[in-house]
Amino acid sequence: PSHDLPPRQDTAPVTPDRAVDYENRFAREARRSRSRFWTILGWVGVPLLVATLLAQALFHFRDTLAAESPTLKPVLVRACAALGCAIQPLRSVSALSIEASDLQADPAHRGLLILTATIRNRARYPIGFPHLELSLTDAQDQVVVRRALTPTDYAGGTANLAAGIAGNSEAPVKIFIDASATTQAGYRLYLFFP
Repeated sequence: PSHDLPPRQDTAPVTPDRAVDYENRFAREARRSRSRFWTILGWVGVPLLVATLLAQALFHFRDTLAAESPTLKPVLVRACAALGCAIQPLRSVSALSIEASDLQADPAHRGLLILTATIRNRARYPIGFPHLELSLTDAQDQVVVRRALTPTDYAGGTANLAAGIAGNSEAPVKIFIDASATTQAGYRLYLFFP
């Protein structure tokens, strides 16, 4: 027996709203005008973004660049003068060390301690004056009093705080501390930048 099957339809009939424009389906006019816009934007925008990134990096690392490359420093100083910023000495604790320190009672004044120390800059360029943390300890090495000292607290009146500690040089520290309210057996002294 023969079975009559309906004819198979692989494609849907073409209706006017689904008509394909075979003549213009590979036309590039619309794409060309759109791609021209992105090309122009790329040629203008990418260099502008790179220049902005470079300017931002120069601004952020201006102190490091001035310290590491002294020939750039005058240019950076002039640029900062125009932008309202300043070139400052680097703030690197790793370049500094306490070479010697001593804490003694002042024989002339009861309860007064004299802290003397020497901060050494091992770098070849200036490093900013650090803050000092002085901790007075008891006989069990427990902290009794802790105090943070700013550069204005310990640097002499002739020290140029804005210039920092010159490369490969030392800065003396001398400060008087009123410890009449405490009993201490030792001390610790640390450098830090806030």
